[in-house]
Amino acid sequence: MLKKNLFSKIMFILMLLFIVNMTAQNAEVVLTPAASAKEVGMNPERLEKIDKMILKAIEKGQIPGAVALIAKEGKIVYHKSFGKANAQGGDLEKDDIFRIASQTKAITSTAVMMLWEEGHFQLDDPVSKFIPEFKEPVVLETFNERDSSYTTKPAGKEITIRQLLTHTSGLGYGVIDSDDRIRKIYNKAGIVDLYTTKDVSIGDNVKKLAKLPLKSVPGEAWHYSEGIDVLGYLVEVVSGQPFDEFLQERIFDPLEMEDTQFYLSAEDEDRLVAVQHKEDGKWQNFPVTFYDPDYPKKGAKRFLSGGAGLTSTAKDYAKFLQMYLNGGSYNGKQILSPTTVHLILKNHSGDLMGDSDTDHGLAFGVVNEAGARKGGLGSEGTFDWGGYFNTQYFADPEENVIGILLKQTQGDTGDETGWKFRQMVMASVIE
Repeated sequence: MLKKNLFSKIMFILMLLFIVNMTAQNAEVVLTPAASAKEVGMNPERLEKIDKMILKAIEKGQIPGAVALIAKEGKIVYHKSFGKANAQGGDLEKDDIFRIASQTKAITSTAVMMLWEEGHFQLDDPVSKFIPEFKEPVVLETFNERDSSYTTKPAGKEITIRQLLTHTSGLGYGVIDSDDRIRKIYNKAGIVDLYTTKDVSIGDNVKKLAKLPLKSVPGEAWHYSEGIDVLGYLVEVVSGQPFDEFLQERIFDPLEMEDTQFYLSAEDEDRLVAVQHKEDGKWQNFPVTFYDPDYPKKGAKRFLSGGAGLTSTAKDYAKFLQMYLNGGSYNGKQILSPTTVHLILKNHSGDLMGDSDTDHGLAFGVVNEAGARKGGLGSEGTFDWGGYFNTQYFADPEENVIGILLKQTQGDTGDETGWKFRQMVMASVIE
C-alpha cells in the first residue's frame, strides 16, 4: 500500500512537472521593456555601438534620421530615435509614423492565410475563381517602342494564389519594374502602382491589371510584382469586407497595433516622418513625382494598396513580428495556427530566386542555409523584408530576436545602416 501511494505521488509530481513544462514552452510572449539587455542574453556595450553607427551615418549625410527597435524573447532591449524627422529640423521621435511601403506585403499575406485557414480556398486554386478577369492570362510576346503597342500569346496556365504570394505569378510592378516594356504598358493602361491621392479603388486597379500581358508564364520565374495588391482585393472579395476594415478588425485591433493604418487621422498627421532626399548636399523634403509622398494624409484616401500602402511605427510592427515568433498568437489572440506559421516560413519559390541568400515563403523572405553561412543575416529560418522608403526588419526564430530600422529617404546616399544594423544586432546576442 505504501509503495502504491509513493508511486501515485511520484506520477502526480511528474505529471505536474510535465504540465508546467508544456505551459512554459507555450507561454505567449507579449512585448515589454527589458529591465536590462543582459536579462535576455544581449550585451549592452555592443548595443551601444549601434548608436555610434547610426549617428555616424547621420553625420556623414547618409541618412537624416532613424528609429531602431530590438527585442529578444519579447523584451525590448533597444528602442531609440536619432536625427531629424523632416527638412524643417523637427526631432525624430521613436513613436513617429513611417510609410512602411512593402512591409505591408507580409500583413496582406497574413490576411490571406487567415482566410485560407477558414477553408475559403486552396493555395493552388486559380485566382480567376474569385476574380474572373484573370481567366485565360496571356504573356507578352512582342513590343513596339514607338507607341507601346504589343502582341501576346496564351500563357497556358492560370495564376494561382500561391504564385501571387510568392511573386511567381508572372505579373510585373509597373513604374518600379526592371523591364522598360512593362513600365510603359502599365503606364499606358493607367495602372496605379504605388501611392496615390487619386480616387482609385483596388478593385478597379486590379481588374485593369488582369487584362495586361504577363512578363512570364505563371510559376516559371520570380518577378517582384503587384501580386500582393491583387491579394488585397482577393481579401475583399472572399471576406465581403473592405480591405482596411478586415485588417483593422482581424489583425490590428487584436494585436493592439494602434498606429498602423493606410491613411492618417488629422490628429496624427504631425507624427508622419517626411520622405527626404539630398539636393545640393542638403536634406530636402521629397517633391511630388509619379507619386505624392504626402498620400497618407491628403487626397481621396481610397486606394488600399496591399503591396505598399500602410503606415506604422517600429513598436507596432514589432508586435506583428512577435506574433509570428509566438507561433501565430499575441496577447491571448490567435491570429494564425502554429502549423500555418510553419507553412508560411517554408521555401515556396523553389530555386526561382536563383543564387540567393534567401528563399521566398508565403509572406516573407526566409534566410536559407547559404544565407546563414554568409553571416550577418541571422540564423537559417530568419524572416525579413523592407520597404521602398528605406525601412528594414528581420526576425530570427532560433534566437527569438526582432530588429527593425525605419528611415524615410529616396536616392542613393551611400546608406549602409541596413546591413550594419542587422549584423550588429546579431553580434550583440551573447546567450
